[in-house]
Amino acid sequence: MLIINDLSIHYKSKQGDNPVICHLSFQLQEGESLAILGPSGCGKSTLINALAGSLAAESGTMEFAARDQGYPLSPKQHKIGLIPQNCGLLPWKTVRENCLLPLKIRKEYHKNKHTQELNRLSKALNIQDILNKYPNELSGGQLQRSAIARAFLLEPDLLLMDEPFSALDEITRAEARELFLRVWKYQKPTTILVTHSIEEALYLGNILSVMDAQGGNIKYQKNNPYFGQLYPDHADYLTAKQILRQQLVTKEEGMDTFE
Repeated sequence: MLIINDLSIHYKSKQGDNPVICHLSFQLQEGESLAILGPSGCGKSTLINALAGSLAAESGTMEFAARDQGYPLSPKQHKIGLIPQNCGLLPWKTVRENCLLPLKIRKEYHKNKHTQELNRLSKALNIQDILNKYPNELSGGQLQRSAIARAFLLEPDLLLMDEPFSALDEITRAEARELFLRVWKYQKPTTILVTHSIEEALYLGNILSVMDAQGGNIKYQKNNPYFGQLYPDHADYLTAKQILRQQLVTKEEGMDTFE
């Protein structure tokens, strides 16, 4: 279980402190996938960076609890997978080397085990023919699928995704989402997805949240009955999209529900 309690993050500038996230609190059960929507500048990426350990908070706590024991969330204590928008692959390493690097950094690499697992993941993601290629030789879709393989090879306690498919064209994006979900269901890591796409949130998040542009907090959160359903032919699905769209443009906390 991921437990965020009273988290506040400010950026410092010449004009003073700029609050981005203010007293944010929520919990995410093990194996759940939380999709976070919100306007630009509301703090979505800031939250991802804080959870990844690359940004310090002014106050509040982030804990990850497993088997009734909770510890402060930390890349040293927990395996945290990250799939960023730019894929984050090192250009001087092959796809295979990029995928194995996090394991080698953590000194958890076991050749036989991880060679077999990488082969399985590469087949599932259709990248088995590019493992020995370098990032500059790949298409955008291949880059993103390689980043997905790297994240899942780590077998993460927490998987963080920051607009992972936004740079892809519509056809490639749809394929990458479908392949990602197929692999995700095999491991089911606790996941936080940041996105601007309502359709993507409905497809990849079994819990949906909308962040407030003003306060850097969650103003709306609901369970999602359409998780894993691609463009369901259901009138209520259109209603769900409209509710989320309204939440993104209004400053008031909405109480509409599509549960």
